[in-house]
Parts: sequence; structure tokens; C-alpha cells
Amino acid sequence: MTDSNDILAVPLWINGHAFLTMAPAFFDVRDPRSGRVRRRTPLCGASQAATAIDAAAAGLPAWTSLTAGERAGLLATLADSLAGYGSHFAGLIAEETGQDDAAAAAEVEQALRLLRGATEAAGAGGPAGVVAIVCDDRAPLAGLLQHAVPALLAGSTVVAKPSPKAPSAAVALAELTARSGFPAGTFNVLHGDLEAIEGLCAADGLNLLLFAGDPALASRVAEIAGRYGRQLAG
Repeated sequence: MTDSNDILAVPLWINGHAFLTMAPAFFDVRDPRSGRVRRRTPLCGASQAATAIDAAAAGLPAWTSLTAGERAGLLATLADSLAGYGSHFAGLIAEETGQDDAAAAAEVEQALRLLRGATEAAGAGGPAGVVAIVCDDRAPLAGLLQHAVPALLAGSTVVAKPSPKAPSAAVALAELTARSGFPAGTFNVLHGDLEAIEGLCAADGLNLLLFAGDPALASRVAEIAGRYGRQLAG
């Protein structure tokens, strides 16, 4: 039997690099197919959420200084990087969600279509700002990118808050953004559960909160957002 201390914690991704934190608690990420604990997700709170939002706010000037076409080009570069690691991402998705191999591979293909479909025109929209995206474990990669791609195209920076059950695809994607030339702070990953969401809603620098996943969970997120005078979109 593997000692829980030997199981690695998933890092956050803040300001362009992996970010380790001493969270008060951790969530065991289990492979639904075998029940085996694969890794541990730090359950972060207000302090880590504020750090992630601050990094995204600090990254805004560099990201907004690029043209929409340049941002679309970086998303296309990210797609090429993701394609090169497609089987790895599919493996992470299958391992953490219990999807079969074909479904996990299909989600990666959907993610590639979202990134490659990014165009300068698609980035037109409201003012750029800091966007937090809360996702469940239904589609940890494609669900995230469904909101992240248009936000990034429009010049916004992103803080992703994936499900603690399926955290790895978001972090792996964040690492690829750094390798693809995205400025530091453009794409950040915060881990946790409801406390992390509260921390995001409480942060002064947050401009927009989005959600991808189960409507029942969306209702809980909306209730938290409402307590802080925020609305949930998506």
C-alpha cells in the first residue's frame, strides 16, 4: 500500500510557473476505474485565490498590448503544443474522470478545435479584465477552454479553478501556455473547492466569474457569488 505522504500534490500555476502552497487540506484524486489514489489536490482558500487574481491583474498589460491577431496566433501555437501531447492529456482526463479512452481522446480533439478556431474577429467583445473560470469534472479540458478561448482572445487574463477531482489537465495546459510564449500571468490555475470559489469572489481584482459544467453545481457557485455581490455568467 502506498503511503499518502508519497503521493504528490498537484501544483497551482501562478504568474507563469508552478506554485506550491501549504494548503490546510488536500483532496485525494482517485482513478474512478480502479479506485487508486493518483495525486492530491490542495484545497486552497482566500489567500491563494488573491495571489492568483493579483497575478492575472499584473499580467493584463502585457496581454492587452498584443493585437487580437497576435493573441489568436498564440492560441494556435498552444493548439500545436497540445496536439503534440494529445495522448498524455487524454490519459490524464481518463484517469481522473473515468471516461473511456475514446471519450477522453475526443475531448482533446474538441479542445484543439476550440483553440484552432480562435480568430481575431472572435475576440471582439467587452472590455478586457481578469476572468475566473470554475469547472467541474465533466470536461476538465474542453469545458475550461470553452470559456477561456474567447476571454483570452478579447484580451482578458484567466484564473482557472478546475474540479479538485480532475485538476491535472488545467495545470498541464498552463505549462503549455508558458512554453508557447504566453506572458506570465495570462493563464493561472487555482485549486480548491467552495472556499477557493469564495476567495475568488472576494478578490477586488476579479472582473468576471464564469462556470462550465453541471447546472446543479452552477447554482451553488451562483449562490456564493451573490453573497459577494457578483453575478455568475456562463
